[in-house]
Amino acid sequence: MCVLKTKASKQAFLKGTMILTVSGIIVKIIGALNWVVLARIIGGDGIGLYQIGFPIYLMAITISSAGIPVAISLLISRKLAEKDYLGAQRIFHVTLVFLLCLGLLFSVSIIFGAKFLIAANLVRDHRAYYSIVALAPAVIFVALLAGFRGYFQGWQVMAPTACSEVVEQLARVITMIVFSYLLLPRGIAYAAGGASMGAGVGAILGLLTLLYFYKQQNYKVRIKIQQNQISTPVESIVTILQKIIKIALPITLANLMLPIVANLDVLIVPTRLGVAGYSIEEATTLFGYLSGVAIPLINVATIFTAAMAVNLVPAISSSMVLGKVEDIRSKIRTAFKITIMITIPCCVGLYFLGEYVATIIYNAPQAAPIIKNISLGVIFLGLHQTSTGVLQGMGYTKIPVINMAVAAVCKIVLNWTLIARPTIGICGAAFATVADFGVAAVLNMFFIYKYMK
Repeated sequence: MCVLKTKASKQAFLKGTMILTVSGIIVKIIGALNWVVLARIIGGDGIGLYQIGFPIYLMAITISSAGIPVAISLLISRKLAEKDYLGAQRIFHVTLVFLLCLGLLFSVSIIFGAKFLIAANLVRDHRAYYSIVALAPAVIFVALLAGFRGYFQGWQVMAPTACSEVVEQLARVITMIVFSYLLLPRGIAYAAGGASMGAGVGAILGLLTLLYFYKQQNYKVRIKIQQNQISTPVESIVTILQKIIKIALPITLANLMLPIVANLDVLIVPTRLGVAGYSIEEATTLFGYLSGVAIPLINVATIFTAAMAVNLVPAISSSMVLGKVEDIRSKIRTAFKITIMITIPCCVGLYFLGEYVATIIYNAPQAAPIIKNISLGVIFLGLHQTSTGVLQGMGYTKIPVINMAVAAVCKIVLNWTLIARPTIGICGAAFATVADFGVAAVLNMFFIYKYMK
């Protein structure tokens, strides 16, 4: 009986991972097609205005909701393992109100702060005002989306998240194209603002999709409450929020670290290429190959492991609550085996086919050495994503953040040291990126071994 349950658990885990992987691929394909069409409508100037407003929006949704899905997923999976279904519902409802308040706060702040950012010259192009303001309402709905996705992930039901991601992306892209085209006669600033409206429309339709699934799930939950609910003390709102913040804060910091490190790359890589003897134009081109060709290829190759990391959190968390140590070890072994089986062929493929990929797909043969040298990063990034999901599922949410910080320092040192050498140049940035992923992955796995042997 125990063996059958373990097999069923593995099958459910792999099924959820595959669902998220397929949705991730579809979302990326739709997004890639979107930029091709949008560039033809509003051109580089319009896309530039859109991109000026986007980092502000990205920062708002990161602070307001980045770590919440994992936090809800963890807490709900623990309650479900204890058969405290009412407690799980209460956690979700309290967190949803909290997210609504946070979303409203940041949305209003962006709307009223847009003019200040332009007046203070923090946003240098005043035409970006419409892009910034058009993105603001989306923060509310994205925050609510995060809550619902965390809820379903806690139940280890991945289809609603996958469907909502596809619907959200499709609605966002259609809205961006239609409104940018309709508003183009009024000027490029309005057209860029029209493109920015896509984020809000996409989030609303994604939220409606999740509400449809929630209605069905809620019916099943009521039946479970009637049949299996155990008697447990009701947690106060303050206690629930304290737990949510304690789990979500480290994850939010980790998400904030990614754009910070990316911005440091913008400052360091071109500067050190200049020291190596490259002109400003050559340095910019090489940095474009690194950030616009090589790193996106690494991210595409690890779509599956990214999806698996999301699925690992509730799967391991529920086993932790029940004290099923061997079940946890089995899930960890399975996750790492799958990671290796997927990332090694991708790594080999990128290494040996890097020149063909750079020339045929991107028409950038100069990017081939960068792709080859960064290909090993596929394995390390996959291991990092998987090990992060394991540690978060075990409840050690702070450890991956600290390890990421250590890895980021290593990357900065290697960037500064290697890129300035004329014989290495931009390949030094590729080596530093691989080291960044590798250090974070090895440190994560050290702690997994420490706690789980």
